[in-house]
Amino acid sequence: MAKKLYILSSGAGGTKYMTTEAIEALKECEVVVGYRNYVKELKEIIGEKEVFMSGMTKEIVRCQEAINYAVEGKTTCIISNGDVNVFGMATLVTELVDEQGLWEDIEIISIAGVTSFLATASQIGAPISQDFAVISLSDKLTDINIIDKRVRNSLDADMILGIYNPKSKKRILPYQNFLKALSEGKERIAIIASHVGRDKEKITVTTTTDLIEQDISHPEITMSTLIIVGNSQTKLTSNGLVLTPRGYLNKYEMSGELKEK
Repeated sequence: MAKKLYILSSGAGGTKYMTTEAIEALKECEVVVGYRNYVKELKEIIGEKEVFMSGMTKEIVRCQEAINYAVEGKTTCIISNGDVNVFGMATLVTELVDEQGLWEDIEIISIAGVTSFLATASQIGAPISQDFAVISLSDKLTDINIIDKRVRNSLDADMILGIYNPKSKKRILPYQNFLKALSEGKERIAIIASHVGRDKEKITVTTTTDLIEQDISHPEITMSTLIIVGNSQTKLTSNGLVLTPRGYLNKYEMSGELKEK
């Protein structure tokens, strides 16, 4: 019988956005592998289980350790913040298992989670009710020219845009290119969300003009920040929430009847 390796989404932050499936899988596991900050957030659920932790940039080491534990016969989970398939660990675990030909030895089980993009949207109104794109500005693994192209094409297509990993202290060029792309279009509503799901959570509604004017010195834009940029139809409600209408009231009367053409 194949041994289980869970690629487990811990959600946007803390335990608030974990699914019941993720919590049950975490309880089932004998070994927990993860980035130390994410593991510490889940210490009450993890309890006295065997744990392997490491720091930033050690993703390959963590994934290989999780695979090794599973091969040994221990039910294992590797923790991925947000969702495992949104810039998470699912891709690397799957790639390593495939490279090593371990599909007959390990059962890989991916468990979905609520990302900061979805968690933020749920708190600020209904900002992502039309087509959207989610893009990471980190050029650590993706060529900056491809990132720039994806940003511009999404804006040209009038898509709602979710931006992960906007900038760090040393990595600012992708963010500067993003701001330049914003400056070439009309002003849009923007949402800045930091530390979603954690005690330091902060969500601010602003505009792309504000982002452009403050440039790289914007105090709220860090690696822990998510930016949501609305499309041309995104607006504020009368009480300050963000709304991107789906289009119902363009087609239907308030009674629910079709409008006459």
